[in-house]
Amino acid sequence: MKNVFVTTLSASLALSSLVIASSVYAADKTPAMGFFVSSTGGGKGADLGGLAGADKLCQSLATAAGAGKRTWHAYLSTQATGGDKAVNARDRIGKGPWYNAKGVLIAQNVDDLHRGGNLTKETALTEKGEVLNGRGDKPNMHDILTGSDTQGMAFVGSDDTTCGNWTKSGSDGSAQVGHHDRQGLNDMPPAKSWVNSHPSRGCSDPALASSGGAGRLYCFAVK
Repeated sequence: MKNVFVTTLSASLALSSLVIASSVYAADKTPAMGFFVSSTGGGKGADLGGLAGADKLCQSLATAAGAGKRTWHAYLSTQATGGDKAVNARDRIGKGPWYNAKGVLIAQNVDDLHRGGNLTKETALTEKGEVLNGRGDKPNMHDILTGSDTQGMAFVGSDDTTCGNWTKSGSDGSAQVGHHDRQGLNDMPPAKSWVNSHPSRGCSDPALASSGGAGRLYCFAVK
């Protein structure tokens, strides 16, 4: 009887060890975060200090969330001006795949992302793993700065769609925004675009807030 008890106990301990090991292995296999919506804005409306300042914000937030070993860029386009060529947001974010803070797949690659990917209010989490307010919440924060068309390209022409390439914080200028919750009245096709929904009413914090924004950015791990 004693031998049977010892054998049973040993088997139970072995099974417990296997379960624990399996749980640790599963945790280790959770994909690294490669995408988030910034939990804060740049602090000065749409004046982010240009692309460099926007990237710095993404990198600092990722670092605070324990993902600072990766290189992070803001999903923003800039327009051609003063002899400088336009920059397309889609060209700044690497090749994918990208996962959110909970390990949920957002998109396999750039083309998948711009077909809509798996971006919804429930998956477009902040770096802290939190859901950002959307349409119907108070305050609404679903306007995300992009300066981009539906395919992630910079706009052509003289109209300001990037708040002076992310250097303006006043009433003049405008920035194209997307809706992270895919909700809106006048979204461009494809319907309910996370990239290209409408222009902002200005570049200041009050102007961004007036249509449901808070100067938030999409941040992607380049590598």
